[in-house]
Amino acid sequence: MSETTHDSAVAMSAPPSPDDGLSAAELAKKYGLAVSGARPPLGEYARQLWARRHFILAFSRAKLTAQYSKAKLGQVWQVATPLLNATVYFLIFGLLMQQSKGMGIRTYIPFLVTGIFVFTFTQSSAMAGVRAISGNLGLVRALHFPRAALPISFALQQLQQLLYSMVVLFLFLLGFGHMPSLSWLLIVPVLVFQFCFNTGLAMVLARAGSKTPDLAQLLPFVTRTWMYASGVMYSLVDALEKAKAPGWVVDVLSANPAAVYIDLMRWSLIENHSRIHLPPHVWSLALGWALVFGVGGFVYFWKAEEQYGRG
Repeated sequence: MSETTHDSAVAMSAPPSPDDGLSAAELAKKYGLAVSGARPPLGEYARQLWARRHFILAFSRAKLTAQYSKAKLGQVWQVATPLLNATVYFLIFGLLMQQSKGMGIRTYIPFLVTGIFVFTFTQSSAMAGVRAISGNLGLVRALHFPRAALPISFALQQLQQLLYSMVVLFLFLLGFGHMPSLSWLLIVPVLVFQFCFNTGLAMVLARAGSKTPDLAQLLPFVTRTWMYASGVMYSLVDALEKAKAPGWVVDVLSANPAAVYIDLMRWSLIENHSRIHLPPHVWSLALGWALVFGVGGFVYFWKAEEQYGRG
């Protein structure tokens, strides 16, 4: 098509584009374009995380090193903090409230220290997880990577911190006459199950905390209540039986994940097994909690992948 201008020159109009009339989605499909930051399929997402495993490990180590970098005692606080908590709880529950009376100091102190170290692992993973996205928005917005790398790295950081604490725990056990035995090997599957549970919990809280930052202020009260309901400082079953609690209350509280992992760790490490009340099917419960939260938390977090760092 042509038209004549006022100076008699002939101007040719551009031919119609083959893309005329196509929607944005049709154009993207035609030219193989994808939405920036779009959520990949679950399998591909898991592969991307595995490809960044070195970043996850390095990030967790860096966070662990920087955690007490401004303190004069530095990394000593990784072990000193739970030990100071154990000292306070021993004075209150062991001496003043006589919770050690039924089992003796030789058993009660390892019992108490084990409970505090194991629960702190879950508590710290939850506290770090709730801030994993909201506390790292600069990194989330600047780089493209699977966002699940953040809560996983924070849970891994807490696992490394627990391993340092376990050295001190072993010294306590030996000091109070609990010699190594084959049952000590059971701490490996217990830690694996608890790490999977903690990681899933961190991912659930990371998604919730990314939309509701105030959750980080509420969580300490929740975890403190959880600690008292998990028998960290005393035998939970004995306390409930003394209070004449209904049987279903005893079963429910004994089956909560923190209590399950604490009881399994105590049963594996402390020589006097008869003082440890294990709920029925305890290993099934430990595995079940790990799978429900590990897999379910991962899927729950993945479903909101496109939302992190937006707004």
